[in-house]
Amino acid sequence: MPASRRQFLTSATALAGASLLGESQFAQAQLATKSLPVACNSYTWLTFYQRQGKTWMADPDASLAELAQSGITAYEPGVNSAEEVTKLVPLLSKHKLVMHSLYVNSTLHRADEAQKSIDSVLAIADAAKPAGTSIFVTNPSPIKWGTNDDKSDAELIEQARNLDQLGAELRKRGITLAYHTHAPEHRQAAREFHHMLLATDPKHVSLCLDAHWVYRGSGNSQVALFDVVKLYGSRITEVHIRQSKNGIWQETFGDGDIDYQRLANTLKALNSKPNLVLEQCLEKDSPNTIGPVDAHKQDLAQVKRVFAGLIG
Repeated sequence: MPASRRQFLTSATALAGASLLGESQFAQAQLATKSLPVACNSYTWLTFYQRQGKTWMADPDASLAELAQSGITAYEPGVNSAEEVTKLVPLLSKHKLVMHSLYVNSTLHRADEAQKSIDSVLAIADAAKPAGTSIFVTNPSPIKWGTNDDKSDAELIEQARNLDQLGAELRKRGITLAYHTHAPEHRQAAREFHHMLLATDPKHVSLCLDAHWVYRGSGNSQVALFDVVKLYGSRITEVHIRQSKNGIWQETFGDGDIDYQRLANTLKALNSKPNLVLEQCLEKDSPNTIGPVDAHKQDLAQVKRVFAGLIG
């Protein structure tokens, strides 16, 4: 698998110098994401550039120019500091890109680190809010990425408390916090994933449904994915979109292991219009037939077709 998103954000810093809401609450939660353009996360471009022997955002102007060439008009970057946001905003304006959402790291399961992490995210929020950012996505860090280590019950309780606090503070700033997962949170009966949602206030913590990580983390199970949607559908404010075939990430979004048309129909039935974010990434055994600009042009067209009922 390519460098993790967390590893990417660290390198980018160096390069840059229970739980259904009531109908009225649900409508308010969805208001911030109504009719947003289809976005693209930075991680997908990282993997395409990595395959070409290049580094995404080594030249920010050139990187964002390619993103704009794909026809995508909304960008979800991963950022580590307010300074990164300040540097990024003028370039987004130059390339006519909007930043309705962004991805931030956080470490919330240790009391001695959590407040520092919360303060960092809030500083980023203060910088990003004037640029129109309304959603912050975070995946509280696993103990050791790539291992089978799990957080203790005490650490999960601490993490949920701090996640709720972060969401409450962001809400004061008019920003929605969306909880995101990778595979580790779905181990051990998905104890970490479920506790983060069951132990937090839906007004403070929504869900960024990364459909493929839920699918893969649950043993390549669509049953698990759609059970998650059934349980927490009203809290979904963002969806990360990636497709695989026979378990392998593909170069472009299309038919494959996950029934995205079913997902789109399910969300429509919930009157949900989540922020749709492309994250069609590459891994070791992915096909190698197309470059990033053309791949993202195809992705954008296909997402607009599949999710037509949720756009506009």
